[in-house]
Amino acid sequence: STAFEAQAARHPVVENAVRRAGEAFTPNDCRLDGAGAGGPRLALVTGPNMAGKSTFLRQNALLAVLAQAGCFVPAKRLRLGVVDRLFSRVGAGDDLARGRSTFMAEMVETAAILTQATPRSFVILDEIGRGTATYDGLAIAWACAEALHETNRCRALFATHYHELAVLEQRLAYVANLSLKAKEWNGDLIFLHEAGPGPADRSYGVQVAKLAGVPAPVVARAKDVLERLEREAAGPPNLDALPLFAAVAEAAPASGPSPAEEALRVMDPDGMSPREAMEALYRLKGLLS
Repeated sequence: STAFEAQAARHPVVENAVRRAGEAFTPNDCRLDGAGAGGPRLALVTGPNMAGKSTFLRQNALLAVLAQAGCFVPAKRLRLGVVDRLFSRVGAGDDLARGRSTFMAEMVETAAILTQATPRSFVILDEIGRGTATYDGLAIAWACAEALHETNRCRALFATHYHELAVLEQRLAYVANLSLKAKEWNGDLIFLHEAGPGPADRSYGVQVAKLAGVPAPVVARAKDVLERLEREAAGPPNLDALPLFAAVAEAAPASGPSPAEEALRVMDPDGMSPREAMEALYRLKGLLS
């Protein structure tokens, strides 16, 4: 058998960390089958950053290692066909000692997987192609997914932000889409950490940037650019028509400091001459109006 069926699986390290923080870990199911009989051979995993894609990939790879080592498996139930090799391409990092960029290191590891994985292997790939231009990265990710399905024929979890790959579910016999769920509520992004069938509807990258503390004017500018790009999705994006970043004068959200407050915060009244102080007052008045 080349089955992999995990029910209510957990990542023991992450679970321990979130419990220490007083939070609950959300278990997830995963079903794969290299033969395509009991589940998909390749699962395309989409969802926003911080939703739990990498944890989902790692926890299922960890289940295979623990089960074959005869250890306790953090899952309600696990059925596993013997895995001969486990391959992982997760994370990003360059190799300065060998003169390899982040993308080159990623491609070297991906090449090793595509040339060595067998039908009994288990593969996890996280965002292949992200280190280069968008269309190049999409083309590489697409070709790698097809090769894993058609040539290597191994059980694989393939996390990606290239939502265009979702159509492979209709094009290839044993591909399925999974997504880590998130919802917007009152302008904020809530991560559910639940894996379910179907592709993600969007990446929520701007919302994640806001959560990370990116300055409000930058987030507002990103929303403006995103809306323009989405409106022009049917044709080539016309970025020349966009105003310069400095020309965007959207007000910061009410939850953050106003432009006048920001200007006051960086002002040094002790170092100003009377004329400079007067000019600063006029600038502040202009910001308030």
